[in-house]
Amino acid sequence: MKLMNYMNLNVHPVQLSFFKNRTHEFEEIFHAHQGMELLIVHEGRGIAIIEQQIVEMTPGAIFCFRPFQLHRLRMYNLPQESYVRSLFVLEPAVLEAALAAFPSLQEFLRKLWKDPLSPQSFQCSDLTALEQLFRLYAPRIEAAIDQGTERLLEEQLLFLTAFIHQVRTGFETTITSQTDLTQVHPRKSSTTAERMLSWIEENYSKPFKLEDLAQAVHLTPNHVSATFRQSIGSTITEYLTARRIRQACWLLKTTDMSVQDIGEAVGLGNFSYFCQLFKKHVGYTPYTFKGMHRYEDIASLIQE
Repeated sequence: MKLMNYMNLNVHPVQLSFFKNRTHEFEEIFHAHQGMELLIVHEGRGIAIIEQQIVEMTPGAIFCFRPFQLHRLRMYNLPQESYVRSLFVLEPAVLEAALAAFPSLQEFLRKLWKDPLSPQSFQCSDLTALEQLFRLYAPRIEAAIDQGTERLLEEQLLFLTAFIHQVRTGFETTITSQTDLTQVHPRKSSTTAERMLSWIEENYSKPFKLEDLAQAVHLTPNHVSATFRQSIGSTITEYLTARRIRQACWLLKTTDMSVQDIGEAVGLGNFSYFCQLFKKHVGYTPYTFKGMHRYEDIASLIQE
């Protein structure tokens, strides 16, 4: 399974999937997307692992995963309980340009996209109304597929504008409640798994030693490995590799660093191994990936 998904955003900048039943198709992997991912849970319960945080998933939950942000979902009790979700993956610069006439919505999008202090999960204030919106627009978008890419993009952006307008209330409620809780209660202590994730985040660019991680969280190496796998659902090596490749993708798209320097910057100093590992997880060589369109190029599609 590849780390990066939805590479076809380079061809068309928005991909929308409504009410997809993933009960029997769900795969539990760390992955990242080239664009922003908006996930809406209709049915199912589990957790989302977003870099260094573990967040509960319940019906009505909305998650915003930022471009190239590593994340993983773990669903409970499959297939006895259903997992149904809607998923929207998009180049945020394209939607940002489309929202030029709606400055408050544009600012809301920027918070979801770029603000590191902004919540990445919140509860929909009215799931029934949101699902009615989906059912209204889904057939229009389906019909536009045969009418050309410009008409399809227009319908998709109209829907996304209505979508973020409707979910903004839930986001603002979350902001208010988090502020109130912080004033009354201190933040809960991190779990052992979250402390491990934080340590990896600080040290992934260095040679990895299990003993160093174990010492940092005050556990034995064997206990560290078992606890990580039980809580996160993967081995430490699998997560570390995914984190390094995710960072390499980000650097390839947003900097002028050489491919070799990027490999060294993410802790993969063996250049040949870095290239092989990158292609295995992304599906492209680092050189090919680096040459793909950047956000600014895609955003110009809607401005011209």
